[in-house]
Amino acid sequence: MKKTIRGDLIDLALEGRFEVIIHGCNCFCAMDAGIAKTIKKVFPKAYEVDCKTKKGARQKLGTISSAEILQKQNTITVVNGYTQYNWNGEGVLADYNAIRSVMIKVRKLFGGKSIGYPRIGAGLAKGDWKIISQIIEEELSNENHTLVVRS
Repeated sequence: MKKTIRGDLIDLALEGRFEVIIHGCNCFCAMDAGIAKTIKKVFPKAYEVDCKTKKGARQKLGTISSAEILQKQNTITVVNGYTQYNWNGEGVLADYNAIRSVMIKVRKLFGGKSIGYPRIGAGLAKGDWKIISQIIEEELSNENHTLVVRS
């Protein structure tokens, strides 16, 4: 039940379009680029939760941390999905097995809710969106999930 829309994921979440938003994180508590930088600014609680995890711990790959953000009329859960070990380096940084594990956890914990996400792992992490999209489709099948492509 995946949908694709154009827009700004953060703005749409603030408008109440999504109950849960997911973004890909590295394992070093660095949210200084891409959508993570915006999430850090708009939802500082999500960054605080990330910073409570062990910096540089490889065992974070495939896990999540999350923060509930109370807005005027709704609550948004921001999911930090640990989908890549590092934030810089040569080649593909996205870890496809970690992405699958994150999506399994999201389905288990947030199934039945409206879920929005960007092209996780396909931007700065240089992953192949065709592979990532297939993983998301498989793991979030029958869920209400939406890819938000920045307009």
